[in-house]
Amino acid sequence: QVQLVESGGGLVQPGGSLTLSCAASSGRSFGTYAMGWFRQAPGKEREFVAAISGSGINTNYANSLKGRFTVSRDNAKNTVYLQMNSLKPEDTAVYYCAADNDRRWYPQRAITEYDYWGQGTQVTVSS
Repeated sequence: QVQLVESGGGLVQPGGSLTLSCAASSGRSFGTYAMGWFRQAPGKEREFVAAISGSGINTNYANSLKGRFTVSRDNAKNTVYLQMNSLKPEDTAVYYCAADNDRRWYPQRAITEYDYWGQGTQVTVSS
């Protein structure tokens, strides 16, 4: 079982930056979980943002976000991060982190590949 708690969301102006954190607690080593970030805007389906392997060596991004968003992790702190730059109003959404029980790296881009989810944190990009 893994508990995930996101933080760092808020209101930011277009062009600004924000870093989200996801703190995990589990009975197994955090470094054995692939982690992902997803987002869901009002009236839209939840979509993949980024994923990172357990070691942190491998990352994968939604094509539309590559270059603006960066996923990273600190296994010593049981935390995964999402650095978001050059934010746009269309980035407004609830952002979720997720953990995959499978120790392998695919990369995990689908919602169904993740076993545990956080409660989400709201990011609003507006002037």
